[in-house]
Amino acid sequence: MSGQQPSRGGAPHVFQPLAADDPTTIAGYRLAAKLGAGGMGKVYLSYTPGGRPVAIKVIRPEFGEDAEFRRRFAQEVQSAQRVQGLFTAPVIDADTDGAQPWLATAYVPGPSLADSVVAHGALPVEAVLLLIAGMAEALHVIHGAGIVHRDLKPSNVLLAADGPRVIDFGIAYAADAT
Repeated sequence: MSGQQPSRGGAPHVFQPLAADDPTTIAGYRLAAKLGAGGMGKVYLSYTPGGRPVAIKVIRPEFGEDAEFRRRFAQEVQSAQRVQGLFTAPVIDADTDGAQPWLATAYVPGPSLADSVVAHGALPVEAVLLLIAGMAEALHVIHGAGIVHRDLKPSNVLLAADGPRVIDFGIAYAADAT
């Protein structure tokens, strides 16, 4: 769940105000801003009662009406909950059975790798080596939990101040699944 979206000028911007058609709360989480949107739904910024920022992905209504999608989404949430690593964004909360399914993960402040390269060009060699080491550790943890990510791409790697985070297990699947 990317913390940034590219703007039309190529430079990323972080928060977008909520639009008239955006919800103001999800399951008690008050939404503060929209972080972005993708094929599965929209991502919002919210906070836990203790003040920690979370990214909440709300699934598009048409997907929520599909029983097979809901089954797969619930399985994917359970899989993502098994992943606990320093270079991933942990699942905080979810509702796969509600009127509109959603998933909350820890918010990662920082641009995606894709946005960073668009805005600043190629990374220095030293940064690339640290990036690769962090991503390798993330994949080791993900695979150790029996998960295959299946959508590892620059927009699913966030560049936080303390290292990269591999995110968005939306199309992950359990390695033991057919």
